[in-house]
Amino acid sequence: MTTLLRTGSPVFVGRGPELDALGRALGSDGAALAVVEGEAGVGKSRLVREALNAQQDHTVLIGHCQPLREPFPYGAVLDALRGATLATVRPSAITGVLRPLVPELAHLLPPAPEPTGDARSERHRLFRAVRELLAALGPATLVIEDLHWADSGSRHLLRFLVTDPPPELTVVVTFRRAEIPGGMPFGSACRPPDGIPSALIALRPFDVAEVRALASAILGEDRVSAEFAATLRERTAGIPFVVEEVLRANPTGTALEVPALLREAMLERLADLPITATRIAQAAAVLGVPETAEVLGEVAGLTHQRCRTALTHALGAGVLREVGECRYGFRHPLAQQAVYDTLAGPDRHELHIRALRVLRTREPQPLVRLAEHSRRTGRLAAWLRYGEAAAEQASESGDHATATDLLQRLLEEPDLAAEDVNRLAVRLGQAAHVGIDQVDPIATLRRLLGDRRLATAVRGEVRLFLGMLLIRQANDLAAGRAEVELAVGELTERRNLAVKGVAVLAQPFLGSAPLEALLPWMTQLEEASATCEDGELRMSLLASQLGARLHTGEARVAESLAALPDDAATHGEQRQLARAHCNLADACASIGQYEWAGQLLVSGLRLAVDCGAPFIASTARATRARLDWFTGEWSGLRERCTRLLDEYHDLFPVASELSLVLGSLAVARGEWDEAARWFSATGVAQPRDAIGPVAIDAFAGLVRMWLSRGEPDQAVRVADDGLKLLRGKGIWSWSGDIAPVAVTALLAVGREHEAYRLVDDLETGLSGLDAPLPAAALVTCRAQLAESRGDRATAIALHREATGLYEKIGAPYFAALATERELVCRVDAGSAPVDEELSALADTFDDFGATRDAARCRHLLRALGGGKPSRRGRRGYGNELSPREQDVARLLAQGRTNREIAEVLFLSPRTVEQHVARALRKLGVSSRGELLT
Repeated sequence: MTTLLRTGSPVFVGRGPELDALGRALGSDGAALAVVEGEAGVGKSRLVREALNAQQDHTVLIGHCQPLREPFPYGAVLDALRGATLATVRPSAITGVLRPLVPELAHLLPPAPEPTGDARSERHRLFRAVRELLAALGPATLVIEDLHWADSGSRHLLRFLVTDPPPELTVVVTFRRAEIPGGMPFGSACRPPDGIPSALIALRPFDVAEVRALASAILGEDRVSAEFAATLRERTAGIPFVVEEVLRANPTGTALEVPALLREAMLERLADLPITATRIAQAAAVLGVPETAEVLGEVAGLTHQRCRTALTHALGAGVLREVGECRYGFRHPLAQQAVYDTLAGPDRHELHIRALRVLRTREPQPLVRLAEHSRRTGRLAAWLRYGEAAAEQASESGDHATATDLLQRLLEEPDLAAEDVNRLAVRLGQAAHVGIDQVDPIATLRRLLGDRRLATAVRGEVRLFLGMLLIRQANDLAAGRAEVELAVGELTERRNLAVKGVAVLAQPFLGSAPLEALLPWMTQLEEASATCEDGELRMSLLASQLGARLHTGEARVAESLAALPDDAATHGEQRQLARAHCNLADACASIGQYEWAGQLLVSGLRLAVDCGAPFIASTARATRARLDWFTGEWSGLRERCTRLLDEYHDLFPVASELSLVLGSLAVARGEWDEAARWFSATGVAQPRDAIGPVAIDAFAGLVRMWLSRGEPDQAVRVADDGLKLLRGKGIWSWSGDIAPVAVTALLAVGREHEAYRLVDDLETGLSGLDAPLPAAALVTCRAQLAESRGDRATAIALHREATGLYEKIGAPYFAALATERELVCRVDAGSAPVDEELSALADTFDDFGATRDAARCRHLLRALGGGKPSRRGRRGYGNELSPREQDVARLLAQGRTNREIAEVLFLSPRTVEQHVARALRKLGVSSRGELLT
């Protein structure tokens, strides 16, 4: 059997504790032993290489054991000795024994002694000679790779060296425990003398995060999603070498094929097996999942005794492994695929037929597996029967991804009857709409619209599902609305389906369509929900209607909730009730009803999870993140949003809202590039394909960013775009975030008249609406206008009023910003000192994690001649990073220069330089480059 060729990863991923343990052994002043174990391809050699790279002034000798049928005695050790060099110390006479065995060193060694004629004596002299030569090298490291392939002589020699090592020799061996009888690398129990450090380092496969880091390094930054990394981890079992080979064989990462080297290695293993063991492995490949010996034998067509012998051979060769209790399968799916590919067509067909016979007798029947074996044998009727039953079972259990996949594959069959196509197409749309797997179903539904077998009555329903799925995709919202509108026209004879499309078209948050154009759809929706007698459909319509009305500020939360039942009679009604709660929560978060939003999210998410509605749950989690931004619950929010984005990156309404939160957090920290990147993912460049309130708030975040950077001209250009969208929509209940910063930008560039016009429009637009956040924003806007005309007393009073309103609705960050405006206004008015209040406000911003805002307050405090410590007092941080040093280190890690850090934190370059030096020292790194690494 041939070892797999190591191609090497561009980065060293993970293995921090293991690398430290090996480094301690290699860094020992005297003798030491390190044993590194792990399966093939797990990274043993890479770990050793990384550790050796960190060592200096050591002679390093490396020997490799080979999987030869007749290994050369002591071959690995003697091979390593060929790299030895002797500078000043002349080895003792006994080392002459090595002259004929290591001719490369003959000129350095004394003459060979006369043979003793006794094999045992000769072996002992050889062992002593090796030890003496290694001792003469001084500080040295002997590395023996793949000890599981070593001959017994090499193991005995290494055991001799380990039990009585030269004073400055470190021995490092790598091996696979599963391939050594008894699992002992040196052939028997062995340990170094007392006082000599030793380390046993067991390497495990990578987890999903490590696979993702490795794949990102190979494919390029930001190209690897968590979903792809999870799939890659599943198919490769997290074995680094297999991950590398899969991605190198397919650099785009669009498919996971069996790498050529892995295929060749598996073929060589099979070639060394008896035919019955190969047959067992092929049966396991056809079955696809770990199975008992009885099932493997029955599918392979072997008697019990022959099956047992064959299985033993397959296990011993590492082709199969025991997985769980008495079940046997492959280490990873790629190994299974490599064996499956060795089967000729007739043999493969016969094994699938036998698998069908065996699995049909099980109770309950494994429907997905039966469907797959039926498909592989070309039995269309059985494939359709089992596949559709499996999809239904998956949907009922909440596994909509499996249902979607099965239905799509069934619909790829060219010989399906028209009635089957129509039935399966509708089921696919239903499964995809409830689940979160959107991209592939969209392609299938589009194809079906051009299928002649699709009945006219079904076409509108398929188009409706297609439109609803397109709305969830980036840059497809307008196209999705158009498809839904077409579907409504095609479904005139199926009123219950048509009103579902009406409910979609009535949603005010979709795209840039003005509220005025949506009112007819909203009216139709209200009429349909009032007359609908179907319980589930009525609940669905209410969920759409109440959320839409609350978004516009025309309804009150309590009234909306009163229209909903307390519980649901059916599974479908529960899903729609969950949707109603989550829709109302989303609307509450947009208009400033934060207490109601929190309560509705708790109930809505519980209902969604209970009934298996992953898409509804995804929207609730995004709304929760945005609500936490508004209410100042920022601890861990950035990490949570990033994790959710990994999971829901294909769902634009969810991903855009999470991106909005991440952009807003970045602005508060002064991370301009990050903020711009996240805001660009919200749809601000194409409002017609964006989620209205999300895009408007993203414009607000961009205005705040440009104002913070001291670029009012850029800020006002963005404000104009945001106000254009807001005015075009005509939904002033979404103005709570953008209005104050837009007024600031307009006043900053001397466009006072337009600032006054905006406030007038805001007052008119909010009249009679229930929208607490815009109501507080309106007061802030009035305060800024009072400032601009020099009426500071009125401005101070209005800012203070705005602070109270923000606090009342539970928006502490906005309250802090209003307080800052009041304090600045008081400073300009020359009123009583504000030093203590500014210092406390800086602490408040620090509590949020709003680095930039806190720094701005402290900068003003210094300008006023204050700079007093906060009410919390100061403390010594020792070797821990102070809060300012943490800010500096975070910005350093983003590649910021000292000047850029100074601008973000309102510090002098000299002060930043001092913070940088302390931060690097406390972090234990010597340079910025090392910190970035």
